[in-house]
Amino acid sequence: QVQLVESGGGLVQAGGSLRLSCTASGSISSILVMGWYRQAPGKQREMIATVTSGGSANSADSVKGRFTISRDNAKGTVDLQINNLKPEDAAVYFCYALVKTRLLGPLVDYWGQGTQVTVSS
Repeated sequence: QVQLVESGGGLVQAGGSLRLSCTASGSISSILVMGWYRQAPGKQREMIATVTSGGSANSADSVKGRFTISRDNAKGTVDLQINNLKPEDAAVYFCYALVKTRLLGPLVDYWGQGTQVTVSS
């Protein structure tokens, strides 16, 4: 089994910054992709940013220039630096990982339980 544990959410004023962290643990052979998604009330979960084990990053247009994803393969961690927060950034942020638990096993999606980000205007 694989666990993803997030930290760093909270209440921040608009224009402020926040750093989210996620650590993967458990029976892991390799993690191909790690990333962050978010879900606001009444809306679908959306991709914010992802990064491959090779360091190739992708992010949503709505957060480009404000959000930065970084990953430490050795530690099994992925961070999301959020700058210039806007009220529309308020959501539950979920850590994501695409994992192989065995060398020749299948790729499996794993999700963290989510961390709340609240933005006050």
